[in-house]
Amino acid sequence: MEPLSLIAESSPTVRATAWWLDWNNLLKHGELYAPTVIGALVVLFAAWIAAGWISRLVYRSLKLAKLDETLARFTTKFAWWGILVLALAGCLDKFGVQTTSYAAALGAVGFSIGLAFQGALGNFAAGIMLLVFRPYKVGDVIVVGGQTGKVDEIDLFSTTLDTPDNRRIMIPNGSIFGNTIENTSYHQTRRVEVTVGAGYAADIDQTYEVLMRAVCAVPGILSEPIPEVALLELADSSVNWSVRAWATAADFGLVKQRTLRAVKLGLDQAGIEIPFPQMDVNLRGPATVRISQTANTSGHKAA
Repeated sequence: MEPLSLIAESSPTVRATAWWLDWNNLLKHGELYAPTVIGALVVLFAAWIAAGWISRLVYRSLKLAKLDETLARFTTKFAWWGILVLALAGCLDKFGVQTTSYAAALGAVGFSIGLAFQGALGNFAAGIMLLVFRPYKVGDVIVVGGQTGKVDEIDLFSTTLDTPDNRRIMIPNGSIFGNTIENTSYHQTRRVEVTVGAGYAADIDQTYEVLMRAVCAVPGILSEPIPEVALLELADSSVNWSVRAWATAADFGLVKQRTLRAVKLGLDQAGIEIPFPQMDVNLRGPATVRISQTANTSGHKAA
């Protein structure tokens, strides 16, 4: 039988285990790599602080240059991540990791990850297209995917909206770029339109005058283009009118509420009826109504 010392010297596994159990070697390697590890941590921490400071400086500079808010935020975030990636690459180089020699391997890994995350890459590509074509920007109110909200942030993968009832919604850029986008804040003015029906007994000229006076008295409407009242159609139970006025995009909701109220009050004061859907039934010839009632035999017996 071989001595244990010979087995320990001949077996690689035993030698590796013995190295880890050798506290002298452990302390020796710890003293050797401790300055490098501490230096790397200090560099990463300093890079984190520098990235925040430089990104804020970039954002302020772009705002002073009157660059679009969307591009300013994107450039700021790109600068922040770029500084951190450079710092991480420098730390790996201090540990002897040659990042350039792993370019091909990283490319293959990136290709595999791309196949696994096709949806995320689709959102990334859609985010690039949104930044290039810019159908909306930060601060616009848009309607997309059945959601209405104010654009708070545009990332490479998603767009963040704040709804009128103060809800935060994040929509993937792929879903936005592939759908119809309605930007209600693109123009400075919007047209307010209220449809109302008047009874057939009402005089058409009188109804026109009443509606025109009502819409012209609404606070917040623009004098140019001038308000208008249009006769739409002779419907089944009413004569339908369209009351139109223009307002700024910021006051659109308030002006529409005022227009609705003014139209209703104007018609009421003029005695013009706003009919509701109804149907007249005419019976020809004598009508026979049969009432069937089931007699309760047990009840009669009880009586």
